[in-house]
Amino acid sequence: MAETTSDGSPSAVAPSAPALFSPYKMGRFNLSHRVVLAPMTRCRAIGGIPNSALAEYYSQRATAGGLLITEGTIISPAAPGFPHVPGIFEVTQVKAWMKVVDAVHEKGAFIFCQLWHVGRASHQDLQPDGVLPVSSTDKPISKRWRVLLPDGSYGIYPKPRKLETGEIPELVEQYRRSAVNAVKAGFDGVEIHGAHGYLIDQFLKDGINDRGDEYGGSLANRCKFLMQVVNAVVSAVGADRVGVRVSPAIDHLDAGDSDPLSLGLSVIHNLNKLQQEYGSKLAYLHITQPRYTAYGQTESGKQGNSDEEALFMEAWRNAYNGSFISSGGFTRELGIEAVAKRGCDLVAYGRLFISNPDLVTRLKLDAPLNRYNRATFYSHDPIVGYTDYKFLDKDDGKLVSRL
Repeated sequence: MAETTSDGSPSAVAPSAPALFSPYKMGRFNLSHRVVLAPMTRCRAIGGIPNSALAEYYSQRATAGGLLITEGTIISPAAPGFPHVPGIFEVTQVKAWMKVVDAVHEKGAFIFCQLWHVGRASHQDLQPDGVLPVSSTDKPISKRWRVLLPDGSYGIYPKPRKLETGEIPELVEQYRRSAVNAVKAGFDGVEIHGAHGYLIDQFLKDGINDRGDEYGGSLANRCKFLMQVVNAVVSAVGADRVGVRVSPAIDHLDAGDSDPLSLGLSVIHNLNKLQQEYGSKLAYLHITQPRYTAYGQTESGKQGNSDEEALFMEAWRNAYNGSFISSGGFTRELGIEAVAKRGCDLVAYGRLFISNPDLVTRLKLDAPLNRYNRATFYSHDPIVGYTDYKFLDKDDGKLVSRL
């Protein structure tokens, strides 16, 4: 079967090349391959301000025609769930991001800013004036999870304050303003983070959302906050600059749902309807695989049923009318298979990209991969475990440092 782009036209790629490395037209963006940098928290933006280390980090992972999605970027002072994560709500942050975006664009790559509010997945030590974090509920995250605090220790998540109905429009406005700021900073688009147990997911999942107002109860009500955010952001920057990430079947941070298949389909129904109303497709829908089993481990707390998970992803993929990104524990082989079998259009890689800044080249060559060091994932060192992973010298196959 010939490879095609999102608009149905054939792509120019050698028949022998795996489709993972073939061009793809994602709306207004002409991508040269389908390997995407997944958003990953790295805690290097000291004081919430992007710096030269971030510019180096993203530039290292940029390829001509490639797509990068930034780490979660907070939309307000009350939004962080980790220390030293970047923001996009102040002028100083916007100006600082410009240097990062410029470094990526110099490589010919595209970069989206992930808009993030963690909701209850925070702590008083991370909040302005030490107040409680907010959520759809006043139920805390269970003690099996821990929150990273500014002093490097791990704490227990506190009981959140349940948002009043009248407070929710201001949160929607924060997403809208942050999207406008991202475009001002030069980002090619934004990704709305509605996954992994953070604020939007706390409204979507019936295992968390216990509200009795218009934002709780039915699927339609639980999707309302997400869709208000999407509508506001699309109205501000255009549908073709907006991606949405959800994880209906992931129970990270206790974000479980009694019927994840129906939840995912309901979200997709609403997104398809929005696209019809605007007469323009979103940039993409990004769904995290219900499995993290590629390395014999899970990050969602439990192993799932592979047949059920495949059914979920197939149903969501077939239901969505637009570009589809999948992420979650992909290896080279799994990524090639996913695109070849049309399980997704693009594959987002996370941890492998941390330790392999030239991951696209390594995957194309089927070259050895550097091992990542978990101990440095969330440290604040601007070099160690961040920009010091070695590149592959394509001429002789040796590992070389670019520092």
